[in-house]
Amino acid sequence: MNFNTDPFIAAQKTNVEVFAGLSKKTFASFEKLVELNMAASKAVIGESISNLQALVAAKDPQALLALQSSLLQPLSEKSASYSRHLYEIASGTAAEFSKAFESTAEKSQKGMASFLENSLKNAPAGSEAAVSAFKTAISASNTALESAQKTAKQAVQLIESNIDAVSSVTPKAD
Repeated sequence: MNFNTDPFIAAQKTNVEVFAGLSKKTFASFEKLVELNMAASKAVIGESISNLQALVAAKDPQALLALQSSLLQPLSEKSASYSRHLYEIASGTAAEFSKAFESTAEKSQKGMASFLENSLKNAPAGSEAAVSAFKTAISASNTALESAQKTAKQAVQLIESNIDAVSSVTPKAD
């Protein structure tokens, strides 16, 4: 039996290209995360200094209590905003990875199916039952993979709708 290795070489080349692209996207997302954290840290330090100055300037206990209660609301708004930005970075990266995975998996499945189909055509006489069983197993695995992908998409959509619902309740501060 003579095997043609060209489909395997092409698949490996494609996989290397996909890996390089995903690596770039990973670093870009990491940069966004670092920028978000740096901006949040800078804001926290600036606000802390302002708040300390305001606390020192408070003349009596009533002014101190009023100042303390006025600091809580912006803190929750900023925490919600930070969480939204963090989620946007994570979901954007996850979407890119999912898209790349689905595309690569689909191409790999088609290539492997074509390779197997061509290879099984040259199977020796009397192996029809084994070939049929093998084809059935491949079909079942493809169906299981498609089902898993659909379930993963539904889970992501559910998480996104829950986050959207929480975001709509939380006051926005950007």
